[in-house]
Amino acid sequence: MSERARRGRPGHDQQSVLRVAVELFNRQGYDATSMGDLARELGLTKSAIYHHVPSKEHLLESAVDEALDALTASLDEVGATTGLDAGERLRAAVRGSVVVLVDHLPAVTLLLRVRGNTPTEQAALQRRREIDHRLAEMVREAAEDGAIRGDLEPLLTSRLLFGMVNSMTEWLRSDPDVQAVADAVTTLAFDGLARR
Repeated sequence: MSERARRGRPGHDQQSVLRVAVELFNRQGYDATSMGDLARELGLTKSAIYHHVPSKEHLLESAVDEALDALTASLDEVGATTGLDAGERLRAAVRGSVVVLVDHLPAVTLLLRVRGNTPTEQAALQRRREIDHRLAEMVREAAEDGAIRGDLEPLLTSRLLFGMVNSMTEWLRSDPDVQAVADAVTTLAFDGLARR
């Protein structure tokens, strides 16, 4: 083996450190997890962990940004899709949020657990509020178009719809059939449980 191949710290890149950190934050809680805990989980010394990442807050920011960026991109894609009426846009937004949750389950789980205790958490909560308002606007437009019932407050409807999606972080396990889950959620949300 050449000298060049032996250099560096094998086995861990920033993504693998982030993945392990998110698992640990979700298991123990962000506040209860130290960089020493993360180093032990990775089999590194406490000082060696800083070779890979600058801080615990940086890891949190990277994780919640992953979830928020994916949600924002999904909504942007729905908004940019031509030929959809307001009801179809809302249905696509719900479906997209299911796909994002499944594809980024650990990061979304962590995002849903932040409480605003740090600047990173406060920024994440602000971005979540912006997404909530975008979704509420989609609900309002769908109600105005007659695609969904209009007698419920749009922000409440939005929170109930996406609360159903977000609740999947509590029971969903790895490797589900993403399309089947997205179909079930959108069918339940828009067609209900009543037999037709």
